[in-house]
Amino acid sequence: MKQFAFTAVLLSFALPAMADELIEFGREIAQVNCASCHAISTDDASQHPEAPPLRELSARYPLDALAEAFVQGIYVGHPDMPEFEATVEQVDALLAYLDTIQNPVP
Repeated sequence: MKQFAFTAVLLSFALPAMADELIEFGREIAQVNCASCHAISTDDASQHPEAPPLRELSARYPLDALAEAFVQGIYVGHPDMPEFEATVEQVDALLAYLDTIQNPVP
């Protein structure tokens, strides 16, 4: 029983740290791949007039539905959007980050 309690205590500290690392990795992916056109935080402006802020994606699409599109590669969006393909790990990180910046859906 003591081993379980010790493991539970360790996990309670490790899981938030792992989640923070995943979210930060997702923010870095957004910065490298999206920021030249899209607003990538809660209060910045999109650089491209046809690129919606990433914080508004959940109003347009269920975020879970974007996972497959990211893995298969997004080829459409705004007309001059570059191709974007990601690994499963990158998609998990990007979706974790996107979830943290979404505007509440009315």
